[in-house]
Amino acid sequence: MLRDALPAHSGDRPSHADVVVTGAGAITPAGRGVAATWAGVLAGKSTATLDESLVAAETQVALSCRVPAFDADAELGRGTSRRQDRFTQLALLAAREAVASAGLVDPDAVDDRDRIVATGVDPDRVGVLLGSGIGGAETWSETYATYLEKGPGRVSPLFIPKMLSNTAAGAIAIATGARGPNLTINTACAAGASAIGTALQLLRAGVVDVVLAGGVEAGITPLSIAAFAQMGALSRNDDPTTVSRPFDVNRDGFVMGEGAAVLVLERADHAAARGAEVLGRVAGYGASADAHHATAPPEDGGGAVLAMRRALADAQLEPTDIDHVNAHGTSTPLNDAAESRALRTVLGDHTASVAVTSTKGVTGHLLGAAGAVEAVIALHVLREGVVPPTAGLHELDPAIDLDVVRDEPRAVPVDAVLSNSFGFGGQNAALVLTR
Repeated sequence: MLRDALPAHSGDRPSHADVVVTGAGAITPAGRGVAATWAGVLAGKSTATLDESLVAAETQVALSCRVPAFDADAELGRGTSRRQDRFTQLALLAAREAVASAGLVDPDAVDDRDRIVATGVDPDRVGVLLGSGIGGAETWSETYATYLEKGPGRVSPLFIPKMLSNTAAGAIAIATGARGPNLTINTACAAGASAIGTALQLLRAGVVDVVLAGGVEAGITPLSIAAFAQMGALSRNDDPTTVSRPFDVNRDGFVMGEGAAVLVLERADHAAARGAEVLGRVAGYGASADAHHATAPPEDGGGAVLAMRRALADAQLEPTDIDHVNAHGTSTPLNDAAESRALRTVLGDHTASVAVTSTKGVTGHLLGAAGAVEAVIALHVLREGVVPPTAGLHELDPAIDLDVVRDEPRAVPVDAVLSNSFGFGGQNAALVLTR
């Protein structure tokens, strides 16, 4: 049921102008495009494979989850592979699908096929908010090697614009002509969800009419894999089918993935005025900090509890209104246990009635892109009434007191989804999406 009032400690009641999703784009290890990604997560099969670049570098871990191969020069323009880091390319591919699906571009255009030209849409009031945890990781790795081997005179003048984490958001604006606020959010693995939540707030405040919001990450390099492995964050399991196994009793870390997802968000009245199809509603957003540890969550998941409760309050919903949780579920021992306890605290007795999944069993951990990709998946759950299974889960940890969907998709009537994202630094984001 709708809340009659927000908790007294929440401050002034926010504006609740409806914010809807009118377009979506994605490129993920589960598939190229939103439809293929959805089909991939429904199949419930891990996308992890032996990564030849990691094998050649002799890193401690050699499995990764890569997106389907693409030709950047052919798809994004001649010389793109030289001028742009991989993370910018992924962001542009996701944004291209999103703006096209939202009806913002001219379907017959060739040279300017990404330009926003929809009737009733002012490009000056279209913002871009993109989350990324690392930014141009490949550029960092390759250029530093060149610097060490050949000296400073051989460093590319393109290094800075390729490497900067805000470059992808800027590139989307250049491609689409969106001249509204252009921001990059870095809350590590919560960044994609944080960007969507911040976009929600800008739309409610009337600062913009439309926002292209999402997340991107392309951080699979020998250096980053070596660093995550040294931290103990990555699984040492060498079986690709079970390397990512959220909530499993034998889970031992995540597998690195890459990808991007972009949602087109706009106020409901603006979408209605231009006759846009509505895919779903972003109803609430909550953020918090653990204020606890650089990489480990508190055992009780206290920060996650705050974020989830704030998202529910923002959506004016009760815990009993939630039908499904797309869990952060990274497949690390500490995160999965803490998130389970946090969900129990927030949902109480209703927890047993909520279908929970982690799609990272299929995609691996997409870091700054994870929350955005999972928001896209949540929209499909709302529309289809089907919850994807948690891939890699064979024996549920007895300490995980949740109804985790496994083995095959489950048909469930779903009106509201809670999607969680938690990042290093103790930064938490929770989204509530509704029909």
